[in-house]
Amino acid sequence: MNYSDIANYRISAQHINGSLDGPAEVLEAMGAVQAQDYTASVWAMGLRCKEGTTAADIEKTINERKIARTWLMRGTLHFAASKDIRWMLKLFAPRLLHTAIMRDQHLGLSNEVVEKTKKLFYNALKKEKQLTRKEMYKVLEKAGVPSKNNLGYHMLYRAAYDGLICFGPYSGKEQTFVLMDDHIGGEHVLSAEQANAELAKKYFTSHGPATIRDYVWWSGLTVKDAKAGIERAGSAISEETVEGKAYYMSRRISKPDNRESVHLLPAFDEYLVSYADREAMLGNPQMQRALNGMLKTGKVSIIHSNGIFVPVIVVDGEVVGTWGRKIVKGKMVITLKQYVKLSKDGIREAKEEAGRYGSFFGLEAVVNY
Repeated sequence: MNYSDIANYRISAQHINGSLDGPAEVLEAMGAVQAQDYTASVWAMGLRCKEGTTAADIEKTINERKIARTWLMRGTLHFAASKDIRWMLKLFAPRLLHTAIMRDQHLGLSNEVVEKTKKLFYNALKKEKQLTRKEMYKVLEKAGVPSKNNLGYHMLYRAAYDGLICFGPYSGKEQTFVLMDDHIGGEHVLSAEQANAELAKKYFTSHGPATIRDYVWWSGLTVKDAKAGIERAGSAISEETVEGKAYYMSRRISKPDNRESVHLLPAFDEYLVSYADREAMLGNPQMQRALNGMLKTGKVSIIHSNGIFVPVIVVDGEVVGTWGRKIVKGKMVITLKQYVKLSKDGIREAKEEAGRYGSFFGLEAVVNY
């Protein structure tokens, strides 16, 4: 394997060519999918599924409680398979709770207030089964616990870190919160060592080739724990040195498809967000010139100054531009912004991908480029 192969190997490992049966299978393979942008995360799962999968299929899987959305890696919102969430939270707990407690202190919240809030959430959800964010804040306010100035939001993810709540199905246009025990069922118990090995296995088999630095960035674990996880994963993970760096990947990693491939990836997609080093995907000289120009003007449209990853066009593993969507008169209007000019075949494939995206959401796609 050469360095130039890495991006295409990652396309294959991440199932971006759409090879999995459904969203639950995607999350079991990937470990998790970043999900602070809900619509983007739904497409991130959908594009990895076989042709014909729709957003309604994703929603159905959520309602069936096979997958759930909560704060996981690095304390960031992710979708994960329900059966994996508890052992993941247990693995991340020491660092998540340390950060949360520091935030408690910064906000002037005592442990008594935190415990009171959790009890309030528990009692309200035990009675109502599911509540919107506004309704959760009302529960606090009614009991004399302030929710303004991010206090309410902090208490939501604080309760989620402790495994009390997670996101549930939508109620109208608002997503709800539910008790985690009610939503994802019984605990899938793994020891700390087993959990460490399982997470490393999931990451490197679905994101490899990747380095320990990449894995530490994605997981939020320490270097020590990352190395221990790789060692415990054993024969599931292979190691290869490329240009002096150690890369880890599935022992059964598939050889990249040589045909040209074009993909429209959503904001925050794992293909970009899950690596500390993104040079393999952003290394095209034309793309680099475009990025340098953006940095000079302060108009960075790949990664904003606040860390938001926007939707990108990927050709043969390399980012060549960005794209956006609008719904106009019942049609999905998709606009491509090319920083590296697409070939005639590339435009054709981009239109096909746009058509797939529109169909995923039940709309006809119109493409501007």
